[in-house]
Amino acid sequence: MGSNSSRIGDLPKNEYLKKLSGTESVSENDPFWNQLLSFSFPAPTSSTELKLLEEATISVCRSLVENNPRTGNLGALIKVFLSRTKELKLSAECQNHIFIWQTHNALFIICCLLKVFICEMSEEELQLHFTYEEKSPGSYSSDSEDLLEEFVCCLMQLITDIPLFLLYTSKLVKTLLYNFIRQEKPPPPGTHVFPQQSDGGGLLYGLASGVATGLWTVFTLGGVGSRAAAAPELSSPLANQSLLLLLVLANLTDAADAPNPYRQAIMSFKNTQDNSPFPSSIPHAFQINFNSLYTALCEQQTSDQATLLLYTLLHQNSNIRTYMLARTDMENLVLPILEILYHVEERNSHHVYMALIILLILTEDDGFNRSIHEVILKNITWYSERVLTEISLGSLLILVVIRTIQYNMTRTRDKYLHTNCLAALANMSAQFRSLHQYAAQRIISYTCRHLRRYVCVLDKLYFPHSHCSTLQHCFSSLSDNGEELWSLTCSHILRSYASSLFSLLSKKHNKVLEQATQSLRGSLSSNDVPLPDYAQDLNVIEEVIRMMLEIINSCLTNSLHHNPNLVYALLYKRDLFEQFRTHPSFQDIMQNIDLVITFFSSRLLQAGAELSVERVLEIIKQGVVALPKDRLKKFPELKFKYVEEEQPEEFFIPYVWSLVYNSAIGLYWNPQDIQLFTMDSD
Repeated sequence: MGSNSSRIGDLPKNEYLKKLSGTESVSENDPFWNQLLSFSFPAPTSSTELKLLEEATISVCRSLVENNPRTGNLGALIKVFLSRTKELKLSAECQNHIFIWQTHNALFIICCLLKVFICEMSEEELQLHFTYEEKSPGSYSSDSEDLLEEFVCCLMQLITDIPLFLLYTSKLVKTLLYNFIRQEKPPPPGTHVFPQQSDGGGLLYGLASGVATGLWTVFTLGGVGSRAAAAPELSSPLANQSLLLLLVLANLTDAADAPNPYRQAIMSFKNTQDNSPFPSSIPHAFQINFNSLYTALCEQQTSDQATLLLYTLLHQNSNIRTYMLARTDMENLVLPILEILYHVEERNSHHVYMALIILLILTEDDGFNRSIHEVILKNITWYSERVLTEISLGSLLILVVIRTIQYNMTRTRDKYLHTNCLAALANMSAQFRSLHQYAAQRIISYTCRHLRRYVCVLDKLYFPHSHCSTLQHCFSSLSDNGEELWSLTCSHILRSYASSLFSLLSKKHNKVLEQATQSLRGSLSSNDVPLPDYAQDLNVIEEVIRMMLEIINSCLTNSLHHNPNLVYALLYKRDLFEQFRTHPSFQDIMQNIDLVITFFSSRLLQAGAELSVERVLEIIKQGVVALPKDRLKKFPELKFKYVEEEQPEEFFIPYVWSLVYNSAIGLYWNPQDIQLFTMDSD
């Protein structure tokens, strides 16, 4: 672009760019390249600025697309860059600022050109542009078919600082992970200091730590410290770009004859403290500091991409999973995940889903399920429903997951999401310990909410003019206190014919449910008042009730003596549970619950009236010892394991590229050209 170009508006008329994109071939040894690369044009620092740059240079780029098959100037530019990178390390040591500056500019121009090339042509056509040379139109060099591969290898070398003849897959993955771990802050703009290279980093890391307008800018596409980052995940452009690149590589589909090597590397790396030999069958193994990686993952969970990395490592790398589950400070990892779920309204659905699956994977381990009830937290400021001055991590997890289920059932109505929430609670249920009174209350009250909804849906279906159906229209707008008042008002009405409803269900259970569901979905006329959202599918409501009852039963069967608060909450709502003794879908699971209610209700009756909360809890604790355990029916242990879909790439590839589109520093893609994912997708 030359020394005179300093504004975007000057670029379309720039004589050096015109020559590069014109009909004249330029040899890689021509002095023209020194002139072209001697510019101090400020690199874009945002996608908006990159969009303006692309719009200003689109005519130049398209001219090169047209003329390159004849001139081969793209290949010549890349060869100039390759020749300079061979001396880049020496130039850094000698503080040859001009040489590094021009090398940076060459890579910057290549990035801008290839960005347009990728948008304008197919993959096959792009590869051809690397083979054209300065002879007759469309001629090919005998050795230039390797230019693209050499260029990619050179970029790998810049990132990892390894010889080109070595396999770079594992070292690239390792370097990208260390970039994420370090969260290196960008240097201030205008800095031209070249300190010595840090141990363990690549050449890029050593240079970038002191060069603001150098190679750092290219690899972060302009994300230097010219302004404060808008979000924590953008405080380190290099870490952000490295993480996005790692996720893209890890989610490449397998070749027909070979698995994805980057995924293999992610699946097999070990802790630096693990001295056991790698199996010979693992081709891309390496070691990394697990403690540093764990700390970075805990600190960066505000971003989608960090949560996706955590999911990938937990799901695919057994070494990482074992290490994390053995940590004694799991609250540092779990709390950020819970905060994501708690602020579900502010997060996109993919981020919430990844956070939930992480919890499901963790709850597959019994040791985790026990240990989280031993971690006591104080003053959880982000939990606003109630002041929690002291609560166990396990009880907090229960509260947040139930809140997520409730949000999903009333808003998004994603069956897969609430199924996984319930699976996580089910995995934990046998290990519930010393549940906080509010957590115990929420388990029971949430179950009761659906029990009431279930009866009211049937009531509307078979008794549309009952008083309870009339009151039901107010249900969705009432608070929890109002809901309790409504429940008390309707309880006598419901009790009078709930047994009749369940008797009807016991005779033709499946048929009635099917007819009810079809009726709720399609029989309303245009003049009818629409039913509430929760009444759209009786089967879903029944599924939630069944799972919640199994969770309560599992806790009562396996850890009754550890959870007096759950028994207290169950007794407080016993009237509603008693109505479901005869329900054909719940009769089996209600046996233990009904036994516990009957046993403790009898002891409370013997103790007299006007009992305080403290006295009731004391009676419960005494009764737990007296309750014969053999009277509780044994059920199979509740255990659910997360399994990816058969074609996970259909979810992950669009998701990863949507993160690149939305989160990559200074990277702009025309929204109208996006086909892999919808622009309004989360």
